[in-house]
Amino acid sequence: TGRVEGSQGVPSAFVAARNVDVWLPPGYDEHPDRHYPVIYMHDGQNLFDPTLSYTGVDWDVDGAMTRLIASGQVPEAIVVGIWNTPLRVQEYMPAQAVPVQPSVLFEGMPPLARADLRSDEYLRFLVDELKPAIDATYRTKTDRADTFIMGSSMGGLISAYAMSRYPDVFGGAGALSTHWPAGDGAVIDYLAAHLPARGTHRFYFHHGTGALRGGYA
Repeated sequence: TGRVEGSQGVPSAFVAARNVDVWLPPGYDEHPDRHYPVIYMHDGQNLFDPTLSYTGVDWDVDGAMTRLIASGQVPEAIVVGIWNTPLRVQEYMPAQAVPVQPSVLFEGMPPLARADLRSDEYLRFLVDELKPAIDATYRTKTDRADTFIMGSSMGGLISAYAMSRYPDVFGGAGALSTHWPAGDGAVIDYLAAHLPARGTHRFYFHHGTGALRGGYA
């Protein structure tokens, strides 16, 4: 199922250091002249190893990618898993969608204002620091059409936000079980005004039907 290369405490001038895992597809070492699309995924500790996942169940991204590649359903690609930190909410909540004055964005949490959030800084880490490092280290396709970003719940929000803030960098975003109610749905209004023009990018999102997810439709 390919291999994972992990880097501990990757530093940043914009946000706290964190771990980053890079999954290389099974054929990566056998084809030294081949370059690959890249998928950047949030909550990286949940992607490959169940012993690291906070639920004890990982996404099995390596297994899923291997099966889909073998069946010809997707091209070979590199997956970059960016671990979250204790500031997950502050880093994943789209700052520009939040009022300047403090407001309750999530039930059970104290009010947050735009100045309390770190999502713009987090995206600068991805775009200005991490992506250049990945492109310099691995054989990647660096253009917009081959650069994707993906996450679930809050990770879905930051993925859609990333494509809106950096449409020249990310050609597609995957938002799974996206927490649309955050901030009374403020992100929906923001995206309505700031998503890239129809037909220029790829945007995939879905939701389940049970518990909180049942209200996402």
